[in-house]
This record gives sequence, C-alpha cells and structure tokens, in this order.
Amino acid sequence: MVRSPKLEFWHNRRVFVTGHTGFKGSWMTSLLLNLGAKVRGFSLPIDDSNFLFNKIKKSIEENVESIYGDILNKKLLSKTVKEFQPEIIFHFAAQPIVGLSYLHPLKTWETNVFGTLNLMDCLSEIKNQCTLIVITTDKVYENKESFYGYRENDQLGGYDPYSASKAATEIAISSWRASFLNRNKGKFKLASVRAGNVIGGGDWAVNRIVPDVIKGIISAEKIKIRNFEFTRPWQHVLEPLNGYLFVAEEISSNNSEDLYSFNFGPNISSNKSVKDLVNKIFSIWPGESINVQSSNKFHETKLLNLNIEKSFKLLGWYPRLDFDKTVRKTVNWYRDVHQGADAFEKVLEDIRNYEINDK
Repeated sequence: MVRSPKLEFWHNRRVFVTGHTGFKGSWMTSLLLNLGAKVRGFSLPIDDSNFLFNKIKKSIEENVESIYGDILNKKLLSKTVKEFQPEIIFHFAAQPIVGLSYLHPLKTWETNVFGTLNLMDCLSEIKNQCTLIVITTDKVYENKESFYGYRENDQLGGYDPYSASKAATEIAISSWRASFLNRNKGKFKLASVRAGNVIGGGDWAVNRIVPDVIKGIISAEKIKIRNFEFTRPWQHVLEPLNGYLFVAEEISSNNSEDLYSFNFGPNISSNKSVKDLVNKIFSIWPGESINVQSSNKFHETKLLNLNIEKSFKLLGWYPRLDFDKTVRKTVNWYRDVHQGADAFEKVLEDIRNYEINDK
C-alpha cells in the first residue's frame, strides 16, 4: 500500500519553514497548508528570484505569517522561534547554487553552516517537543563518478564550496545532536534529508537546466545547452517533499539512530542525461537547443546516483513518478501558468493529483 502523509499528524500542527519563499520552500508551504498545518515562514526579503512565491503569495498570506530576515541574524531568528514555539521545523534556507558558491565561497559556507548552527541553537527557546529536519543535498557524498548509488553512511565530501559546505553541515548536525540533544531524552529530534536535481513548476533559479530551457521556449530563442552527456537523478519536487514529511512523522515518536539521515531520489531508470531531459521537454512543449562546449571553468560532477533503499524500508517511501511523468508534470505547470492559469491552483492540482492519481 502506498503511504501518504498522515492528516491527523499535520492538522493544526505548528510548522516553521526557513527558506519558505524559495522553490522547494514554496512547494512545501503549499503542501503543509493542504494538510491543515499552521505555518510560519522565515526567509530573506523576496525579490524577482522568488518567482513561485511571488505568484502564490496572495493565495497563502492569510494562512502563513512570513518573517523576512537573514538566517545569520541570530537575534531575529531566536525571537521568531521563541514566539512561534514550533513543533516541526523544516530548514530549507541556504545558498543552494554550485556556480554561485565559487563566486561567493565564504558567504556560502557562512549561510549553509553557521545559518544551520544558529537554527539548532534556537531549539533551546522551545518549551515543547520539536523535530528539526535539515535539508542538505545529494552532493554531500565524496563523489567518485561511479554508477554506485551512495548510501547514507558513505563518506562525506565535496569538491565545490557548495557541496563541501553542505557536507560540513552534516557533520555539524551530527555533532550538535550528540553534544546537546541526546541529553534531553528525546525532547528535540534532529534529522538530515538528502536529495538533488529536483524539478517542478515555478523554479526560475539561475544556471538550472529546466528554467533555462523554459525561458528559451517562451522567448522562441535557441537554447544553448552545455554538458549534454552529464547524467542526473531527475525527480519531481513532490517526491522528496513527501519523504521529508514521512521523516518528521517517524522521528517525532522514535529516536532511533536509523532515522537520522535519509536519501530521496528517483528509480534508477530516471537517471537520464541532460540531452534526454531536453529532448523530453521539447516533445511536450517544442523548442530548439544548441549543444555548446562548456565554458565553465569550474568543476562539475558528471555522474551522481543515490541509493534509496533505506527510505523504502524504514519509511515506506518510494518514488511514484517515472521520468516521463516527472517531466510532463513539470512542463505542463509552466505552460499552463504561462497561458494564464493560476499558479497556486496549479500547485494544489499537482499536489492532489500526486496523492490520488500518481499512486
């Protein structure tokens, strides 16, 4: 039987979401509202990069209180957590772009590591039981460019500043749990979740393949594509987000060490090349591309796979969408919104179809 989030667990539960105005954060906020949770968000002031959140803001602002500030602002973060007294925290706030991490390495390390440390320290302001789920990345593993799927206990590493900062964050999480949380007899729970190459409607981040292709289609321009041969585990945003919900449900009542970290990725058949992805997009919404020689002077991983056996065995989670459904759902969202559909209604439609029809 396919597992779904437990409505009785999430109804009226106080959930704090950092980075709630970002792509994944916006989808998670919408998902939580659909489950009946009480959500408070904490993010940097919104700008043009928060495309999806700007589109859905009017539809959710009656039910979500947004606090705008930097995760490095410990005073504001602590005040917000103390006032809200969350029962669940999802920590999305980060500098998530590999390319930008080369340009701003110190800021990337500061945001990703010290921002997480600030949030973990804020747990001391919470009087009730609280579970913190930190979103890291599939890039936390020492990547040997092999077909081997990395498991949760494999060696951590990271070539670029982004990947390395997230691997360091994983170490900080483990240290904080051992040093401080284990003394509280389970009052505070802490887990990390690892996923990557997430696609879905509303992502307009720079240097990401799907937003770049969609922009080209809309503007009727030939899209310059580099690294056609690179392979990635493409997955729809709703896949890992549902996994994160399952982790929160499980660890809230169970302090087993087996629940401290989880991988979320697609079936091996969805590990496709950039060329495969672009061709599939064009089969749904026609466009043109040009394969260009990469001018990127920075290192990029050519091959990356995750082993998701643990998530299946301990959480009952597994990916529902194959590669075709993942891309089709993503492209249809962009096309429908471009043609005038309401962005929030499209998000809710995808959420409900995922729960009902994609089983």
